[in-house]
Amino acid sequence: MKNTYESPLSSRYADDEMKYLFSPDKKFRTWRRLWIALAQAEKELGLNITQEQIDEMIRFQDDINYKVAEAREKVVRHDVMSHVYAFGQQCPKAMPIIHLGATSCYVGDNTDIIIMTEALRLVRNKLVGVIRVLSKFAVQYKDLPTLAFTHFQPAQPTTVGKRATLWIQDLLMDLEDVEYQLSKAKLLGSKGTTGTQASFLELFDGDHEKVKKLDELIAEKMGYTSCFAVSGQTYSRKLDSQMLSVLSGIAQSAAKFSNDIRLLQHLKEIEEPFEKNQIGSSAMAYKRNPMRSERIASLSRYVMIDSLNPYITEATQWFERTLDDSANKRISVPEAFLAVDGILNLYANVADGLVVYPKVIEQHLLRELPFMATENIMMDAVKRGADRQQLHERIRVHSMAASKVVKEEGGENDLLSRIAADPIFGVTLEELYAIVKPEKYVGRAPQQTEEFIDEVVGRAIAPYEFVPDEKTEINL
Repeated sequence: MKNTYESPLSSRYADDEMKYLFSPDKKFRTWRRLWIALAQAEKELGLNITQEQIDEMIRFQDDINYKVAEAREKVVRHDVMSHVYAFGQQCPKAMPIIHLGATSCYVGDNTDIIIMTEALRLVRNKLVGVIRVLSKFAVQYKDLPTLAFTHFQPAQPTTVGKRATLWIQDLLMDLEDVEYQLSKAKLLGSKGTTGTQASFLELFDGDHEKVKKLDELIAEKMGYTSCFAVSGQTYSRKLDSQMLSVLSGIAQSAAKFSNDIRLLQHLKEIEEPFEKNQIGSSAMAYKRNPMRSERIASLSRYVMIDSLNPYITEATQWFERTLDDSANKRISVPEAFLAVDGILNLYANVADGLVVYPKVIEQHLLRELPFMATENIMMDAVKRGADRQQLHERIRVHSMAASKVVKEEGGENDLLSRIAADPIFGVTLEELYAIVKPEKYVGRAPQQTEEFIDEVVGRAIAPYEFVPDEKTEINL
């Protein structure tokens, strides 16, 4: 429909798999699975529930009668009770025991946890994919010297591959955070109105062990190992803030990468992929704007700010529950996941299509390298008997003169020619060119890259052989 608002996260950025996780259909199917798990657990613990009732519920668990639920909600103004009613209409034998002893948060909160956990697994898989792509890039260019920068001022050289390891290292830290968050995954369970499980204690005639066992059985049937030991009516909203903190970390890493690519594209050293018929500017036909990297930066900024929502929600919950979390979390949590899904799609696409221009990289490096090589040149002259203090002064004079040619006259760096012409150094221009070979100034960058990819990255992503390599296509 073109006459109503549609979230760009759905229409432009996120993949169908992630969008489905936060869809009404996924939510309501999960509600029904939870109602079935509750009934099964209650039956196993001795309540008067028959297998016939459970079988009836299973038969209709994915056949949701939405129109009945929607009509009922207009009457009762309660989404959970509307779906209890709709499920009961399909399962007349099971109707009396659907949602038995539970509150709305039993389905609402447990479903939220399940969806966030599944979404975080999707994020993890895409994160692994980006790390793989960048690792190939790093290995390919591990030996290519490039000008490094501190404060975006020319500094000691590195290699193109070594620079990529910095991006990868950030993502590995994010992967650790994702796995740690997944390792803590637990359900709310069946805690009741204020978290005391009073209604379930009543159902089980005061048997505390059965009430405790109920949580265990529900978790097991839903594929989890445990439930929160204590809660109010809801699971602690701290979980939402922790989840979005992890997503914010990924956004931070992606934004840093995107900014580096945008700067490199300005330098014409490395460019993001640019399709044959892509238009860079509506006014300037020659332009190749780093639009994908800019989009990464844009979406990342959104996620970083959005992550503040659950921080504030957690901080402002009153006692066992308030409802000022509901409207906020149903927007902030899904949008963070959808945005990160889009970010990682873009990240993988850009990383997989980076275009490197070695000649431009060499040109920029050679323009600055004579200044950086002066210490080596000076030490070689000292070895031949020259006075270091005199050499230092001559280097200073020649460097300032060469710098003036570059900055004020727009000429090439002629420092090496000046040094070769100065008899105090006793060195020819050819000898100087041998001294200033770029590969001599990159330190252990090639070795560091190789060791990092083989040892650190290899070990980190080895457990993810189940994640397929996929060519990422962006939507727009």
